[in-house]
This record gives sequence, structure tokens and C-alpha cells, in this order.
Amino acid sequence: MKSENEFPKRKKIRLQEYDYSTSGSYFITVCVKDRKRILWDSVGADIIRPNSIRLSEYGFIVEKAVENIAKHYENIAVDKFSIMPDHVHLIISSTDGRIISAPTVSRVVGQMKRWVSKEAGFPVWQKSFFDHIIRNENDYAEIWQYIEHNPEMWIEKHHNQTERLEIK
Repeated sequence: MKSENEFPKRKKIRLQEYDYSTSGSYFITVCVKDRKRILWDSVGADIIRPNSIRLSEYGFIVEKAVENIAKHYENIAVDKFSIMPDHVHLIISSTDGRIISAPTVSRVVGQMKRWVSKEAGFPVWQKSFFDHIIRNENDYAEIWQYIEHNPEMWIEKHHNQTERLEIK
């Protein structure tokens, strides 16, 4: 029987026994807190085509943070990314093998999340993030294509909805 003071156990989402500081590529998804759609602005629509989308003020902050990852971590590269209304997809690659001070994927993503929240002036992100260890070239190519086409798929799926993109 659970006592009322006992907190629920969080599900472990990292692959146990895997060293996330070793060379490799990772598919990362980071979601906005409460899945609020704060990273895109809608800039109009017409009958024939859906809304054009541009990054919001917060989307530009995220873009800058992602683009600066490689500047802060010499063995880390962001190979591909896409900023969606309420989440971000990235392929992050770690190169040159394990070195003593190699950052883990969690450290890199955590630093990016903290910087974005500080710049935005409020907590932007949900706790944790989703990761997938990319296992081979085919896996990498499929994920690359998914990230490449995700904005188009989102627009296609949502273009008939009249809901306003929520800002903060």
C-alpha cells in the first residue's frame, strides 16, 4: 500500500548500461512544457494553401541555441534539426571517441534547455527528452528524412484547423 507521501516512480527513458558520451549519432526530441505551441508564428493563410509558418521569438531563441551547440562542444555536431510548434527534433553526433571530459547527450541537451529557458524568461521545456541511438546508415537516413519533412507533414495535418498558435 502506497502512503500519501510517496511519489510515483519516474519511468527510466535512457537506455540502461549505455555510455552516452561515446561516438555515435542520436535522434533527440525535446518537447515544450505542456506541449504549448510557442515556437512558430502563423503568418496568414489563403483558401488554396495552409498557413505559412515562421519561427516565433522563442523559436528563434531555440534556433540560436541549437546552432551554438557545436561551438560549445568541440566533439559534438548537430547534423540536422527541425523546430516544430511544440517540440524540437535533432540529430546529434559525437565524434572522436571517448575522451575524459566528453559531454554526455544529457549534458548537451540539458545545457541547451537551460539556456533557452533563461533567454525566454520562463521554463520552456518538459522534464527530460526522448532519445534514440541511431544504429546504422539506414536508420540515420530514415530519421533525417523524418526531420526534413516533419514541418510539411505538420502543416498538412493541421491546415484545416483554425486554432491560433498559442504564444506563452
